[in-house]
Amino acid sequence: MTTAPYELRPLTVPASVDAPDAADFLAMVDVRNEIYREISDNDDEAATAAQLLPHFQENPDNDKRSWIVIVGDDVVGRVIVDIPAEEGSQVAYWIIELLERVQGRGIGSELLGVVEDTARKAGRTVLESWAEHPEPHPGAPTERLAAPTGFGTIPLDRPARYYRRHGHTLEQVDRKSILEIEPSLSTVTAMQAEALVHAAGYRVEQWTLPVPDRYRESFAWAKSRMSTDAPAAGLEVDEEVWDLERLGRHEARYLEAGQTVLVTAAVHEASGHVVAFNELCSGADPTATSQQMDTLVLREHRGHRLGQLIKCAGILRWREIAPQSPRIITWNAEENRPMLSINEAIGFAPAAYIGAWKKVLG
Repeated sequence: MTTAPYELRPLTVPASVDAPDAADFLAMVDVRNEIYREISDNDDEAATAAQLLPHFQENPDNDKRSWIVIVGDDVVGRVIVDIPAEEGSQVAYWIIELLERVQGRGIGSELLGVVEDTARKAGRTVLESWAEHPEPHPGAPTERLAAPTGFGTIPLDRPARYYRRHGHTLEQVDRKSILEIEPSLSTVTAMQAEALVHAAGYRVEQWTLPVPDRYRESFAWAKSRMSTDAPAAGLEVDEEVWDLERLGRHEARYLEAGQTVLVTAAVHEASGHVVAFNELCSGADPTATSQQMDTLVLREHRGHRLGQLIKCAGILRWREIAPQSPRIITWNAEENRPMLSINEAIGFAPAAYIGAWKKVLG
């Protein structure tokens, strides 16, 4: 195949969205939102430039390398390679996203060479990437791929064929789910009351960022456990170290973006430590879809309905904080049946499936 002409330009990350050199960053955000709209046929994952900018600025926990893809005079895609700073890490995370109108021209295949070269120069031997695989229209014939975990399948669509053609293997399937908030409230209230009966010895605490001083240390420890306690299938996952400085950097990115993050935590009464948490996050638009981010119950505290308790308490409080947001979007590994069972009982409905892909570099 002869690759169509294009330009790959390193992304300039400005100091602010109003800076003289912000044009490429603004164009990157616009094309990101357009690509996600093409994939999902909605704006549930749309973001503003001000919201994304803090996540692209210098970060000692992760080296983000970013480019924009240009065809003619138009920005038509983006490439990102994330290099985690964990000691001994062998993983690089990447995305290549292109508008539909420039797909099938060989551009994506060439860009993957840039991704692999970047990873190798950073001393990484494993590439990992996630892609949404929308369900085909009803009645359309399609072959499906099953996750090796035994949980979840995706259609063998263009992204799946691209990954397989370039030596990647499907390791895990995640479910993207949507909750319409208002119709769920009576169910959520009842489920919260039910969970409280089983949660003796624990209490619920809630805050919006920043984390209160008395919980900062144990919350940072709980955040680090996302890298070890969440289902990872055959993916390479670095064990993250979260100290108070890293927690502060994490908070600053969301606060600088003008976002509200609600943390609902289960605190172990005997120790006073955070042992489970759920995060809900707003966008810049108060009427937009909210996102449920990390949710975790530490392994040693499972079996007390803490996941159900914090999810329900979070949704009820979120209705007060963001009353105009109509729905919540979340992602879970298909094999994470305890969390998915809670989501399903609350009223979360499947919206799409995400393939987690891996390649070991030769």
